[in-house]
Amino acid sequence: MKKKKNKKSKGVSLQTLLGIKSFTQYGLSTNKGELLFYHVVPTNISVLSSANIEIKIRHLMQVLSAVPNIELVCTDSSECFDDNKEYLKRRLDEENNIKVKKIISSDVEFLDQIQLEMATARQFLFIARFKNLKPAQVFQHANRIEKIISEQGFETHRMSKNEIKRFIALYFESSINGDMLPDVDGEQYFDFSKQTQEVSDNG
Repeated sequence: MKKKKNKKSKGVSLQTLLGIKSFTQYGLSTNKGELLFYHVVPTNISVLSSANIEIKIRHLMQVLSAVPNIELVCTDSSECFDDNKEYLKRRLDEENNIKVKKIISSDVEFLDQIQLEMATARQFLFIARFKNLKPAQVFQHANRIEKIISEQGFETHRMSKNEIKRFIALYFESSINGDMLPDVDGEQYFDFSKQTQEVSDNG
């Protein structure tokens, strides 16, 4: 019984484990509904007065009141290099060759500089979740939510498929070039034109 279970689990894809089904016309289809992503341009509250900060908070409360089920997400908007730095520091301790140690030290300094430049690089998202709705209904809700967010003074737009792919790649610490990843794993190695031609020839 245990062998059968292990064999079955090996066939489960990462996409299935994450609960992601596919991209839709407006967002992302998951096991827990369709997700629509709205990117929000952040406001530097350090330059705002206390009164203006309170106004911003009230505007956010208005959005949450108008769309009670909306979710908030804050993530890095660039790759995190902590794991790389830890690895290089371990290599530095283990390495005996002075020339190699200098190269590794230079790499660590380079990553420190990049991370310093990106220390404030964050992205803020509103995520709306829908279940059992037709595309036309999702479209209506999508426009309504974007309008509500905009009316409260937030600069926002609904994210495109490429933007969602990039967000997912960063969220799971994969790559900053997530928008370049194929929709289906291995898709880039499959020649659709050749396949279509073979079907036509056989038909």
